[in-house]
Amino acid sequence: MNLFILRHASAGTKRVNPLLDLKRPLDKEGKQHCLQLAHTLNALKINFDLVVSSPLKRALQTAQLVATETGYEAKILLSNGLAPEATVADFERLLTECRGRENLLLVGHNPNLQQFLSSLLVRQAAQPAPGQETAPKIRLRKGSLARLSITRGPATLQSLLDPRTIRALYATSTKSSRRKTSRK
Repeated sequence: MNLFILRHASAGTKRVNPLLDLKRPLDKEGKQHCLQLAHTLNALKINFDLVVSSPLKRALQTAQLVATETGYEAKILLSNGLAPEATVADFERLLTECRGRENLLLVGHNPNLQQFLSSLLVRQAAQPAPGQETAPKIRLRKGSLARLSITRGPATLQSLLDPRTIRALYATSTKSSRRKTSRK
């Protein structure tokens, strides 16, 4: 299975009131980034069998924009396994439910996604020695996309697209191939 883990795009500043923060939408920059990411995924010929999102508005909007622009037509599944308060056990339960898919897109939040990603990359069979960390630290900025290959055992990180890389890929793919000439 190819697993794509996407942190929601930019949604402005966090609200003080937690109830208002649940409904915080993407800002203009976040929406633009989603379209650029979708354009990049289309250029790579990546389509999704299933798209799963956190129930929070900013994650759902990110999932909807990327899914729509990449040609995904089915309903987006909402899961509390990707919500900010979700645990690794909730995430693994979600993966078990989605088994059998070829390309799966999951959209959620930090710091959860970083923990989930680390847990997939390193399956801990034994207790680490005192003072030793075995989990990799992976930074996911808003709008970052990690691609993993999951077969048996630990997952393999295939790629990690940072928002700056996505902007650069989008900019180079949309430039005209025709040289500009001036007429005098």
